[in-house]
Amino acid sequence: MGLWNVLARLFGGGSASTNPTPPTQPQDARAPVGMPYGRGSAVNTPPPPPRTLARPGSPSPTRPAPTNLNLDPGQFAPVGAAELKKRAGELRWNWASVNFDRRDQIPSAGDPRTALIDRALVAQGLLTPEQLVEIHETGAQMAELRPELRNLQNIAADAALADEAERRARKEAKKAEADRRRAERAEAIKQRRATDIVFLGRGVSGGLADRRANIERLQALGLPVLATPADVAKALGLEVSRLRWLAFHSEAAAVTHYVRFQIPKKSGGTRELAAPHRDLARCQEWVRIQILDRVDLHDAAHGFVTGRGTLTNARPHLGRAAVVNADLKDFFPTITFPRVKGVFQQLGYSPASATVLALLCTECPRGVVNYDGRELHVATGPRGLPQGACTSPALSNLVARGLDNRLSAFARRLGWTYTRYADDLTFSADGEAMGQTARLLTGLRHIVGDESFVVNEKKTRVQRPKTRQTVTGIVVNRHPNVPRDTVRRLRAILHRAKTEGLTAQNREAHPHFEGWVRGMIAYVAMVNPERGRELLAEFELRKR
Repeated sequence: MGLWNVLARLFGGGSASTNPTPPTQPQDARAPVGMPYGRGSAVNTPPPPPRTLARPGSPSPTRPAPTNLNLDPGQFAPVGAAELKKRAGELRWNWASVNFDRRDQIPSAGDPRTALIDRALVAQGLLTPEQLVEIHETGAQMAELRPELRNLQNIAADAALADEAERRARKEAKKAEADRRRAERAEAIKQRRATDIVFLGRGVSGGLADRRANIERLQALGLPVLATPADVAKALGLEVSRLRWLAFHSEAAAVTHYVRFQIPKKSGGTRELAAPHRDLARCQEWVRIQILDRVDLHDAAHGFVTGRGTLTNARPHLGRAAVVNADLKDFFPTITFPRVKGVFQQLGYSPASATVLALLCTECPRGVVNYDGRELHVATGPRGLPQGACTSPALSNLVARGLDNRLSAFARRLGWTYTRYADDLTFSADGEAMGQTARLLTGLRHIVGDESFVVNEKKTRVQRPKTRQTVTGIVVNRHPNVPRDTVRRLRAILHRAKTEGLTAQNREAHPHFEGWVRGMIAYVAMVNPERGRELLAEFELRKR
């Protein structure tokens, strides 16, 4: 092992710890370094391979012709450790072969350092002369084949470089193609955003891809043909981007298109009104005039209909033996976005245009929340008809057409008369039909619930003949009349105004008291023209 380390340090080889340990021999079989080979020598040569007997008649194996390497037999003579160190020191800086340190080549036997190392290997019993001859023969064969190998390696390297260049070219081409497609897609999206609407918020954009409109039905009803969001924007005189902003649905919006305020109810509590801003109000006005007002309603509907009102709603029930009043709970909020969209689709509009129109006419109830320094209007319920939009009354009548059809037919079978003013339902009957009152109320609840409405049980009442019967604030016992307390109140105001002035009578702080008094007198004149003329004359007298 000591000699091996010396050789490794001299010629740049590995240490004894990284190289295989020379085979050991029994102590008594070793001889001092330099002892000649033979019995008792320090080298334990491996036994020759066993001979194999050839079968009779088989040709004898041919041996390859030996290669003459011109080896000096003297180089395999025993040598001592001191001699090895001396010769190694002499050859340390003698670079006879530039390929000595290459790991892919077997050094030539003619190299002085190789010869010294071969002699040391044989002297130490690590290799036999025959084995060294075989090793150097293999090295010579490798040297002959090395130019061809180098040529093949160069060809392979050139092919690899060509493949790499081709791969890079394909990669650059793909990248350029991807960039081109990305730019085209961005431009297409930009153009589409400028001319079309494909998304208006979560939960409401499902029908925007369907542009199929029933043109024949729309033309038969005399309605404008709108198949795409761009058609709606053009009809409203808006850019598509502006229409998208007005119709977009958000659960938490930084900006709302409505001004919200509350007014007191007659029955107590408050009612929230939502008035649209100017641009949205203008769009809703167009929808009401160009679409909603052109659609025929059921004859039983009297609320928010041109030429009809509370008086026409009350007249069918004059002088009846029994009058039943019912009320629909949360009428406008119950009419949600899907129902409004369905109304426009029934008229013949495509799902895309129906979605846009329904979003323009509905809104969520909202509460104000401060989050991260920002004020957000957060939805507290589903989108429905806002109380304050000009389209809400007409849409409520269209949504309730199915309810009017069913209740009118049901009441007719029982011998009753049916009318509806907004959320106020009125039934009246005479004679034997009065015995169907319980059945009427049961059927009323069933039909109303089936049409996705709710009866307000607190406001349901049955009025008999000997009591004051009122329908939407008008007394209908014998002829239409205004309740006495309303007339008495107006007369008291006008009487005290004679001495105290009209302004002093504003005890309920009406913002426009004079207009309110004039409006109440006009209402009385509509129901009872003679009494209305008397009150109006007295009002004009007190006003001076």
